[in-house]
Formats: sequence, C-alpha cells, structure tokens
Amino acid sequence: MRLEKIRRRLAENKLDALIVTSSPNIFYLSGFTGTSATLLIEPSRSILFTDFRYIEQAAAEAPGFEIIKVTGDPYAVIGEMVQGLIVIGIEEEALSWGDFQKLQQALSGHRFENASVIFKKLRQIKDETEIALIRQAVRITDQAFVQTLDKIYPGMTEEELSLELEFCQRKMGASGRSFDYIVASGTRSALPHGVASSKKIQKGEFLTLDIGAIYQRYCSDFTRTLFLGKPESKHLEVYDIVLEAQLAGVKALKPGVKAKDVDAVAREVITRAGYGEYFGHSLGHSLGIEIHETPYLNTRDETVLEPGMVLTIEPGIYIPDWGGVRIEDVALVTNSGLEVLTQTPKQCIIID
Repeated sequence: MRLEKIRRRLAENKLDALIVTSSPNIFYLSGFTGTSATLLIEPSRSILFTDFRYIEQAAAEAPGFEIIKVTGDPYAVIGEMVQGLIVIGIEEEALSWGDFQKLQQALSGHRFENASVIFKKLRQIKDETEIALIRQAVRITDQAFVQTLDKIYPGMTEEELSLELEFCQRKMGASGRSFDYIVASGTRSALPHGVASSKKIQKGEFLTLDIGAIYQRYCSDFTRTLFLGKPESKHLEVYDIVLEAQLAGVKALKPGVKAKDVDAVAREVITRAGYGEYFGHSLGHSLGIEIHETPYLNTRDETVLEPGMVLTIEPGIYIPDWGGVRIEDVALVTNSGLEVLTQTPKQCIIID
C-alpha cells in the first residue's frame, strides 16, 4: 500500500525514480530496521541496497523488495541501474553535503529534485496499524507516569527521576525513550527543554515532566507539571491559565481547520491572561516514527487538518527565575472531531 502511494507521488511529481536514504523513511516504506541501507524506487521495481551484515534481515523485513548486497558506495551501483532515467527524487534534508557530492558524481547527467516534502505529506496521515502502535506507546507513557508518582520525593535528583521513568516504560514494553526526557524543577521548569540534571527536587517547586516511549518504532509524547508541597496562589493561577489554553486547543482541533488556527486559539488564552510573552514555542506537532513530524501547530503552518493525523497539544508558560508550566496530550483527528489518546488527568498534581 505504501509503495503504491509513493509511486503515485512519483507520477504526480514527474519523477522517474526515488532514492531513499533516511532511516525513518526506509523503515516507513520497507519495514527494514537495520542501520545501513538505501532504497531505489522506480515505477516497476523496488530495490534495497545493504551490506553483508543485513542481507538476511532485509530479506525477512522487506518483502516486495529486491535485496542487493553492496561492498562499497551504493550510489555507484545505483548510478549503473538508473541509466535512461532523467529526474531522480532525493531526500535533500537527509543528505550531508559529502553524500550529495558522491551522488552527483555517481549519477552525473541526471537531474535531482527534492522529494522530502513527499514523505512529510505521506506520513501525515496514519493508517490503522500506525494509530494502534501510537496508542500503545501513549498508554505505556500514561501508566509509567502514574506508577512513578509515588516514587518522587524531595532530595531526589532530576536524573534519578528520569531513569525511574524510563525504566518503568521499558518494563511495560517500550524499546526506548522517544527523546531526552525533560525533568525540570524549580526555576529550571522555566526552561522549555530543560533536560534532567543533577539538581535535587525540593518542596515549594514546580516539577515539569516531558517524557515519551518508543513502541515498535512509534513514539509517544507527554507532559505534566506537578507541584511539591503547598502551592502559592500564583502557582495555581499560572497552572490554570495553561490548562485553559490546553483545553481550548483540544477543543479547536478538528478536521478542516488550519493548523495555525488551532495554535491561535490556545495562544489567545495565554495572551489574554497577560502571559503571552512567556509562551514562545509552537502549540504542538505531529508524531509517529519520529517524535517531531509535520504538520506543526504554530503561527505559520497552513496545513488543513485531516482524519488520521496525530498531534500533540502542549501550551506552556515559562517565567525566568520563577518557573514554568506545560501540559501536553496526544490527540487523533477523526472524521467527527478528535480523540484524546492521553488518559492521565490534567488537574495540578500536588505531592506533599
């Protein structure tokens, strides 16, 4: 099915062939999970080039592909096989300058077109299998978060908590974490990407946890902000504003709406409350094989949302030298609206 779709895109974009070099797109088209491969997609054949280490694995994981063993530069072999073809699609964003020069040398006389956008658009709409895998990744993260709550205590370092969360997710079936966990407490919670540090968690502080699991190659993404001890009125005020913005974003997410318009709805809540300057990132993004995929819920993305898209909704307020709050869910756009896949409650969790 995916090969049929990519071939239709080749025809629509007047490409004679497509060379695929990025691991996510190689996996998406072929199912191959090894670390060394190149794909050549033509209207009538699909070829996977790899080295001796992965021949048997490729044959098992990539049905429908001809497997060719290469001992040197795969581009030289590809160059011999595409004689007579003129326009070749490449993943411009996935090629280093050095690899692009090798490709040009091996395929001199051919014209290259950037095909990265083809994959971005193709992967925006998840099929039923992908949705099921993302759903399970989200479920793992939900459960790991809940099970770790009673293990959080003042004096624990952010790094210790990060390891506890990852270990819990792995016990539940995750193959790894989908990004470096953000575990940021106190004034560090004002860092939108404050990865876990040696700082000790203390009472009287916000604690932001942004975590995610990989399950059978598909990612989840999750954020909750906790408070240790008794929060002051400003802590609750900021939390409630972020929660209102997050709920507004969830409500606005539906088919037929532009991505930037969803961002605008949530952003307006924070701006109206007087904290607009402290919300400086996108409202959300799609996810799947990679943790960040298109479309993005930001001020510029004109993409019209469609059923099958899976996106995060994650507004935040980050006040330097004070702290910050972010709340994030993963949601699936459906024919009738949306389904929030994240099940963890969103009210402020207070740990005494």
